Amino acid sequence: MVMLADTDAGSVVTAAQSGAKYRYMLVLPQLLLIPVLYLVQEMTVRLGLTTQKGHGALIRQTFGARWAALSAGTLFVACVGALVTEFAGVAGVGSLIGISKWISISVSAIALITLVLLGRYRRVEHVGIAVGALELLFLPAALVSHPHFSMIAHDAAHPLMMNVGFMTLLAANVGAVIMPWMIFYQQEAVIDKGRRGLDARSALRSARLDTATGAVVTQVIMVAIVVASAATLGVTHRGRSLNDIGEIASALTPFLGRREAIIFFGLGMIGASVVAALVVTLAGAWGISEVFGWHHSLNDSPARAAGFYALAVAGTVVGAVLVLVAPNLIKLSVDVEVLNACILPIVLGFLLALERRALPPELRMRGARKAVTYALTVLVIVFGLMTAVMTVRGLL
Repeated sequence: MVMLADTDAGSVVTAAQSGAKYRYMLVLPQLLLIPVLYLVQEMTVRLGLTTQKGHGALIRQTFGARWAALSAGTLFVACVGALVTEFAGVAGVGSLIGISKWISISVSAIALITLVLLGRYRRVEHVGIAVGALELLFLPAALVSHPHFSMIAHDAAHPLMMNVGFMTLLAANVGAVIMPWMIFYQQEAVIDKGRRGLDARSALRSARLDTATGAVVTQVIMVAIVVASAATLGVTHRGRSLNDIGEIASALTPFLGRREAIIFFGLGMIGASVVAALVVTLAGAWGISEVFGWHHSLNDSPARAAGFYALAVAGTVVGAVLVLVAPNLIKLSVDVEVLNACILPIVLGFLLALERRALPPELRMRGARKAVTYALTVLVIVFGLMTAVMTVRGLL
């Protein structure tokens, strides 16, 4: 579920922009990001299953209350920002079919709050995956766009351009592969989910398989979005700027037809935005509740875990209200991307430190795997900060 959420509204727009501007050149980087995504998220799996503590609680236990408060503060900011992006995506889809953002955002916010308050991790996960599966509609969109396989092969053999525009989009794609809230969500989710009937070794193997499958699926979806845009706009209107889902659907309408553009990209974006909003809501409530030592399981009733459920509801409401009152959703989404990039070094730094200090020696990374994971993590941080710097320079 967290991997489906990784292909959120901002990622969809970034992938579409990549195909429209540089055809298939960013297909190969999307595939190369699969091991990056897996290696980082797999650390949260080991931490959660081994310690049976969420990310915030483990930071508090290992480094103390002040560092835990810092992690909670960065998580809160990241989650509110992410919810703004997801609700902006929902509003964009609503505008395609003539629904005002007041209706589309209100309905989606109420649905999310209701689902969370009903509780039970298994129920939330099943609904989240079912909604997130709408992202698979991006796959037929890529097929009906009639991609040029000779161009794909050519661009895969020449995957880099040394100019500011290309490097900005490359940085955006790499920097967006890990969101700060993903780490908090997955570490707590593997605990809340439980794996009945499995011993510790089998549970870890099962969770790793889930993570690997999700990493492949989410990046294949990103490839499909790049291909659909590259096969259409990248050929006939190369370099066209796409800033939101409305512009993407409108640009693809002459190639796919209005109905297909709305179905494939509209419903795909709904799936991406809603599952991401659900994951973000829970990640924020889990992380902050852990730091304060509150009950925070979805398997607890709202009466038993009042603080946790109140945080989930409050985060959803704040994100929805910010989008409803914001005069410029595109600028707001850009600001969120910059914010996430700035927070990422703190979150990944804590993750690497916990892996080294909170796990027993036999479960820590060693040798080549440790070197590769550290190198890839630093790469993600660097590209994330590059995204922030280039975005800010572009706005000045």
